[in-house]
Amino acid sequence: MANPKSPSLLARRLQHLLTPLHPLFSITTGTPHPSFPRTLLAYHLLTEAELDSLAHFYHQRTPCEWSASYPASLTPGKWWRAEGGVSSMDVVARVQRKRRRFGRFVGLRDCESPVVDEGMGEGFEGDERGVEEVRRRVDREVRRKLEKAEEEEVWRRKFGWIR
Repeated sequence: MANPKSPSLLARRLQHLLTPLHPLFSITTGTPHPSFPRTLLAYHLLTEAELDSLAHFYHQRTPCEWSASYPASLTPGKWWRAEGGVSSMDVVARVQRKRRRFGRFVGLRDCESPVVDEGMGEGFEGDERGVEEVRRRVDREVRRKLEKAEEEEVWRRKFGWIR
């Protein structure tokens, strides 16, 4: 096993932390957030205020019509912000969770860690609003496909040439 204090291991770890990240662009402005981390090191050093600002900038903190337009979702729940400035969740744990969620949002690997928290249930992170949003999207998609199939069937019966 390699010595954790060896120069080559330290150099590899530093090189890994200096891996550049490509910024995510806002759907509405077409620009990246000014605090978007440029490297993995900057990602690991994001503060809670920066994570909150990033979530807001990318339409993830408060759901709106643009929230579902991104490849992934943060799905912030009650845990995202402290109620009345005080949270039952430890500050460090809350920031780690926000950072992990943001990492998943921008496509970083190994940000899908399952968690078990007191009062939060077990399994993968999420909240009921996120589950409900997925259900609504699936329902809309199923309705659209059924309507399209019915319309094609009408045309097929009328003209007999549409597959």
